[in-house]
Amino acid sequence: MSDKPIYVTEPYLPPLEEFIPYLEQIWESKRLTNNGPFHKQLEDALCEYLGVEHLALFANGTIALVTALQTLRISGEVITTPYSFVATAHSLVWNNIKPVFVDIDPETCNLDPDKIEAAITPQTTAILPVHCYGNPCAVERIEQIADTYGLKVIYDAAHAFGVGYKGESLLKHGDLSVLSFHATKVFNTFEGGAIVCPDAKTKQRVDYLKNFGFADEVTVTATGINGKMNEFQAALGLLQLKHVDKAIERRKEIDARYRQALCDVKGITLLSQQNGTVGNYAYFPIFVEDDYPTSRDELYGKMKAAGVYGRRYFYPLISDMPMYRGLPSAADYNLKSARQAAEQVICLPIYPGLGDEQIDAVALFIAGAHQ
Repeated sequence: MSDKPIYVTEPYLPPLEEFIPYLEQIWESKRLTNNGPFHKQLEDALCEYLGVEHLALFANGTIALVTALQTLRISGEVITTPYSFVATAHSLVWNNIKPVFVDIDPETCNLDPDKIEAAITPQTTAILPVHCYGNPCAVERIEQIADTYGLKVIYDAAHAFGVGYKGESLLKHGDLSVLSFHATKVFNTFEGGAIVCPDAKTKQRVDYLKNFGFADEVTVTATGINGKMNEFQAALGLLQLKHVDKAIERRKEIDARYRQALCDVKGITLLSQQNGTVGNYAYFPIFVEDDYPTSRDELYGKMKAAGVYGRRYFYPLISDMPMYRGLPSAADYNLKSARQAAEQVICLPIYPGLGDEQIDAVALFIAGAHQ
């Protein structure tokens, strides 16, 4: 299909000559980490770009998740989704919290609000939903449930950079939202992440926790961790912000081109964008149903053989992994929609450097892969 393999994503890197002045400043200042000038600039710039008031940067999104749970002193049981990257559940276990899996809504692949209340027990302290593929969760319904039962809500917003919902940032919902800036994401700092906080007091606690618990040179307030973002990551983030709107616009064009090419392919279904959402087009999942001429895994294998490396995000389910499958909530009967999605999904290549000819070739291959 192509002389060069086509991967599901390719990290966007701005021109090297634009990055060199940042490196020179780091070399000259000799500030490599510990809340240096680029770190402070990026926090302010991201707050402005994302439309939020308080944000704390992290070395990666997983440490940010672990710290978000520490920030709100979450314990006991937390309701979450099995249809996500494994870090979502791992962050709970690292905090000695029991994950309780709830099924997804097949229309959005997000936690199904109709299934949440039945999973609440006296040990439940929080809900950890994921804005899967950048599609907003049912935030109003989840907030209503959380308020009724006195639960905290932490959103795993790893996919949701820049997503708008009903005229404001999606990241404003919940008690905290956690972002990932991994190289595969819409906005990246090589590795990286952030916690969006509702107020300055919460951000202060987050900042203590991500720096070993230090409040000042001699005062340690909590058993914190080393979660700080360094100056190299922050500098790249500042440069990425100059290009991110253009990158998202190109992703939107790719999304539209795929949709036009695949809308009439029998046995292939696509997720639709929710009303009131300003998307970031982070992923392009297709679902291979029973009336497609081959199975999902056969199509996946044929794509790889042709040099197209899609990904089965998310397969297997987190609940199928050895450390989780013994939980009562991991039972098959409890997660029917999640299992169906996991067995049907392939995320197609989508990144700003993908050419129209490559998009058309991928779509044409899917349309004729059974032949």
